[in-house]
Order: sequence, then structure tokens, then C-alpha cells
Amino acid sequence: MAGGGEMHSNCETVLLDNRTQQQDVWGASWNPISQEIFYESMVNLRPRQNRAMEILDPAIREQVKQIIHKLLGGL
Repeated sequence: MAGGGEMHSNCETVLLDNRTQQQDVWGASWNPISQEIFYESMVNLRPRQNRAMEILDPAIREQVKQIIHKLLGGL
């Protein structure tokens, strides 16, 4: 997980530079006050894997949710 970039693409670059595979990089935003997750990002647009800015696959959304809650939940 990466955070703190001006845009999701900044975090994507850091992850890819650290040998994360492109198919494993997903963009989402998290609001620490409401604990709400927004699954929309330009980095999610992939013609062969995801045809929208929003993460469409429920299993991937759940994985993203679990990672965010594990690392950031309750802050």
C-alpha cells in the first residue's frame, strides 16, 4: 500500500518502482473520519482487466477493503 501522493498515479509509480505487478495495483481513497472507502481512480482503468475508474470486481474491492482496514482502520 502507498499513500500521500498528490494523485493516485504518484503512489502507483512508487509501487511499480518497488516491483509490484501492475495487475496488483489498485487505486482507492479512504476517509479517516467516516472510515468510508472510495474505489475510484484513473489507475483502475485497464481495458483488459477493469473497464472503469471504479474497481468493478467484488473480490478485488473486498481485498482492497481488508488491506485498508488492517493498515488504517481506527485511525
